[in-house]
Amino acid sequence: MTKLYLIGAGPGAADLLTLRAARVLAEQADVVLADDLVSPEVLALVRRQARVVRVGKRGGRASTPQDFIHRLMLRYARRGCCVVRLKGGDPYVFGRGREEVEALAAAGVDVEVVPGLTAGLAVPAAAGIPVTHRGCAHGVTLVTGTPGAGCGEPDWAALARSGTTLVIYMGLSRLLQIAARLIAAGLPAGTPAAAIASGTLAAQQQVVATLGELPECVREAGLASPVIIVVGEVAAFASRAQGQAQALRLVA
Repeated sequence: MTKLYLIGAGPGAADLLTLRAARVLAEQADVVLADDLVSPEVLALVRRQARVVRVGKRGGRASTPQDFIHRLMLRYARRGCCVVRLKGGDPYVFGRGREEVEALAAAGVDVEVVPGLTAGLAVPAAAGIPVTHRGCAHGVTLVTGTPGAGCGEPDWAALARSGTTLVIYMGLSRLLQIAARLIAAGLPAGTPAAAIASGTLAAQQQVVATLGELPECVREAGLASPVIIVVGEVAAFASRAQGQAQALRLVA
């Protein structure tokens, strides 16, 4: 069996891939098992001889079972293929990457992890938001808004008291409940907040409001996933950048 690569595809824009990820996709990949969040422009970098298999996992939609993904990776690896498991963002940040590494390691498959730029940091930056900023936020907390099966609900009360910027992944469908719980826990309804859809891509959209108003503003704007939600004083910086979205989009 050959080496299998677990690659983070970054937040969307192809030129935000690492050089190592781009090289493996363009020169070595025989089979690429790609998540739904991997953008078409990233997939365009895959060498023409490679087979691309979509193994999407999206909240609220029919998704490829994780066990089937494990079996598929192992099947192609046993055939001697150079297999790439391509995941949006970073595979170790809400990407179930470690689960896949452990499953493959148990079967004797050598895995190399190629980190990617996680959406929780890159997407706010593309919207003009520094997740930490002196005088505004002494830290940042990355949290999922949709706990997986068997996982408890995040402690929203503790997060409200943390004093850190909250960056929420997979929270669009539960935004109203999340905002209500944070406010009930003592976070002022007037706290700046933002929601950014399709971050770093040409279709990027962002809504900036207060925490209390954000769910309705997002609904009116019709934002669709993938969406990153930012809650904290730093979110106010996005409002200054809305007219300069192209200039603020990450390019390196």
